[in-house]
Amino acid sequence: MASGEGRRHRNLVPLAALINRELRSEKMEKPTVRFGCAAQSRKGEDYFLMKTDCQRIPGNSSSTFSVFAILDGHNGNAAAIFTRENLLNHVLGAMPHGLGREEWLQALPRALVAGFVKTDKEFQSRGETSGTTATFVIVDGWTVTVASVGDSRCILETQGGAVSTLTVDHRLEENVEERERVTASGGEVGRLSIVGGAEIGPLRCWPGGLCLSRSIGDMDVGEFIVPIPFVKQVKLSNAGGRLIIASDGIWDALSSEMAAKSCRGLPAELAARQVVKEALRTRGLKDDTTCMVVDIIPPDNSVQPSTPPKKQSKLRALLFRKWSHDSANKLSKKLSAIGIVEELFEEGSAMLAERMLQFQQANINMEHSDAHSLTEVLGSEECPGQPTSGLFMCAVCQVDLAPSEGISVHAGSIFSTSSKPWQGPFLCADCRNKKDAMEGKRHSGVKVGTGEDVRELPHPTGPTHE
Repeated sequence: MASGEGRRHRNLVPLAALINRELRSEKMEKPTVRFGCAAQSRKGEDYFLMKTDCQRIPGNSSSTFSVFAILDGHNGNAAAIFTRENLLNHVLGAMPHGLGREEWLQALPRALVAGFVKTDKEFQSRGETSGTTATFVIVDGWTVTVASVGDSRCILETQGGAVSTLTVDHRLEENVEERERVTASGGEVGRLSIVGGAEIGPLRCWPGGLCLSRSIGDMDVGEFIVPIPFVKQVKLSNAGGRLIIASDGIWDALSSEMAAKSCRGLPAELAARQVVKEALRTRGLKDDTTCMVVDIIPPDNSVQPSTPPKKQSKLRALLFRKWSHDSANKLSKKLSAIGIVEELFEEGSAMLAERMLQFQQANINMEHSDAHSLTEVLGSEECPGQPTSGLFMCAVCQVDLAPSEGISVHAGSIFSTSSKPWQGPFLCADCRNKKDAMEGKRHSGVKVGTGEDVRELPHPTGPTHE
């Protein structure tokens, strides 16, 4: 068997070939990205990330993309700080090498899942009990990809004032599916009990008293609180749009529509300040309150994309349309011309095996659809840019595996009806144990008492996230 170094070498693609594919994939000029951030602190647990100089191909400015993230910590700020410093690297580390832009965007949802899980696993290994939400946004040209756990939200406003939500709130109080998943995995869901048996406050997961069903960290709560993100990927029309990314200090005070309306027409930096100001005016400073505004603007348009809504026909209203990789480029151009936002990908399953299986199927489709074009570009019948090296690497933490060490992510899974247990992607033993714990197949190591015992005496060090 070839060494790990040899496997990686076979998957390298000449820089000239990558740049050639990059240029061929550009269908229209890139938009301008402008952004601003504003915050008011109460607990000092909100953190954010803004990075606009990332590159898919090092040294190639045409491959630049931007990253924005809101991290709302609880039970301390350690998890939020760790996630801010490590999540992006873990996501990029999970991306196969040698991909062109379209393949890179297709591989991104799986890499986001792997990056979130790896970040959670590494932080928990430190033995700290802090936790954090994470709303992580990647803007690559007109394509926006959002991954989120917790209740920090990202909304999109497009031309005409149409507002849509690109995240799902993982609050136990509001999300019935997540409550059912937590209880099925061994958690207890209930309100805080006080003397006399009265129950107060929002629904929480016990032990720990966390109001969220997904987060990074929170090792003292139980591994049924998972770090597997909801992921949504959309492609904007060439009219652009505005993203508002904020912690729950904003969303507990303002609806998505109110937040968008409060800053409409303002440049990004002033818009972020205005949203924070409006939230404080409405509710006061009861929690850390952080807001980022990201404007994605046509390159020849200096006017802000968010303009007051005008009367218009239904054909020009914001529409979401399911899209597959087989969709023709002509359809994409038509949708862009009439202001339609294409929905490229959406998945929120908390089952790691299911998320990896979807990526495997997407990989197969990508290989079939792109085989001829890749052969033409690379001048070979072999396509070294395809992500084949993952067969001997843990799909989550990217450690090299011997054939006898890897455990298929699908082994024993109800989602593996068409997969063989010796097929990848694989997990190392540690990541397989974590997967089983998240699915309730083994004890997480956190002692869970009866519902009455736990709720009368919450976990002494666990967070009670408001």
